[in-house]
Amino acid sequence: MNMLINGEFVPSSDHSAIDVINPYDGTLVDQVPAATAFDVNRAVLAAKEAQKSWKKFPVHERAAIVYRFLELVEQQKEELAMTLTLESGKNINETTVEIRNIFTAWRAFAEKAKHLYGTVLPAGQEPGHERNLVLTQREPIGVIACIIPFNFPCNLFNQKVAPALLSGNAAIVKPATDNPITILKLGKLLMEAGIPKGVLQVITGRGATVGDALCSHEDVHAITLTGSTKVGIDVAATAARRLCHVSLELGGNDAFIVLPDADLDLAVNEAANARFYNAGQICCAPKRFLIHRTLKDAFVEKILERVKAIPAGDPKVPSTKIGTLINEKAAMEVERQIQDTVVAGGRILIGGHRKGAFVEPTVIDEVPHDAAIAHDMEVFGPVMPIIPFDTEEEALSIANDSIYGLGGSVFTQDMKKAFYFSNELECGSVVINGSSYFRSFEMPFGGFKQSGIGQEGVFSTFEELTRLKCITLKGIL
Repeated sequence: MNMLINGEFVPSSDHSAIDVINPYDGTLVDQVPAATAFDVNRAVLAAKEAQKSWKKFPVHERAAIVYRFLELVEQQKEELAMTLTLESGKNINETTVEIRNIFTAWRAFAEKAKHLYGTVLPAGQEPGHERNLVLTQREPIGVIACIIPFNFPCNLFNQKVAPALLSGNAAIVKPATDNPITILKLGKLLMEAGIPKGVLQVITGRGATVGDALCSHEDVHAITLTGSTKVGIDVAATAARRLCHVSLELGGNDAFIVLPDADLDLAVNEAANARFYNAGQICCAPKRFLIHRTLKDAFVEKILERVKAIPAGDPKVPSTKIGTLINEKAAMEVERQIQDTVVAGGRILIGGHRKGAFVEPTVIDEVPHDAAIAHDMEVFGPVMPIIPFDTEEEALSIANDSIYGLGGSVFTQDMKKAFYFSNELECGSVVINGSSYFRSFEMPFGGFKQSGIGQEGVFSTFEELTRLKCITLKGIL
């Protein structure tokens, strides 16, 4: 499938292409263009020109296009879910949910866009301004580069592209190299729904070429990226050289803390559901399981029962609960991290093996407090390290001793203690009696430390992708 540049689906300028491979069986799903810097420049210039008229569209007309887009998605939702499964290795139940999320997200952003009200600063708030009235309004930034990861491509397409377009920006989408086809199909449906030529571009290719060219282009006015911390730091450094606005949602190593009075069955259920969803490829999923020593053995016993019952296999089959990682290279990295954790003193209780792009659900017990996985090693796979602790201070010390600060969770029946932990944990969101794998489209979502800059969600994304203008009526009163 070709990429979308200036309203047309075209090959790359040098006709080079990238194979999109099904990670489950190694078959070819499709080919996409490997865009060049020339292609990126063409797309940016087209977006810059198209945005001039798009920003003048009334909000209700932009929203009407969104609702037509949702009608088209409804007609093709099964095909879209299967495409995402084939190119990602994610099981069909999870991709069905991800496609369904499109309806929730785009409707929410469309309605929020209709209520981006300005404010009035009344006269007389300070001496000398008794007759002056100041109004504020939100305006689009211009051309937005939307860089999307492989793990939840449609969810992040929703979070970035919907508010970018609805607030009058032009959007240039760079999907992940491994699984761009579903995003291309969504781009096609948006064009069919009536998005004007040039307002939306979807450029496929390798990050080293496309991503770098986008982030360094002087006519890209803002960058919203979800990806690894390393990539985020590189993007921020590139953007800083020309004062380009960035919003970055990056890595995480969320702590999952179970205190002695916790509801153990609830904690086990939340842990299993969150850690092994999407084969563990979730930035905000819990990745460090800090269990009070008095509950540790019981927690482990119950978790092992759950892990043994997880059906693995062909992700196209509805009964499959865990599929492959995005590719074999990613699985090999997870395998190495498992081995490193064992060398550090951890003991594998179940799993630990890899076959191609598939990694067995793995539980590692008695992980030492000084192991890399307990602090700064983010494992993007189905691995659950169990880290016992004895005191609350010890748990908080381990949890906060990390370069990451995306999310965290605490399990306790003592609400005073729950709020104490919520205030002490150094992260962007805390879930009480639930896993940090919690994200509604409405909530502001973002991290502390090296987990990112800025916030995403219906509550906050429009502030990231618009700029505030003050208009003063001097002497009006």
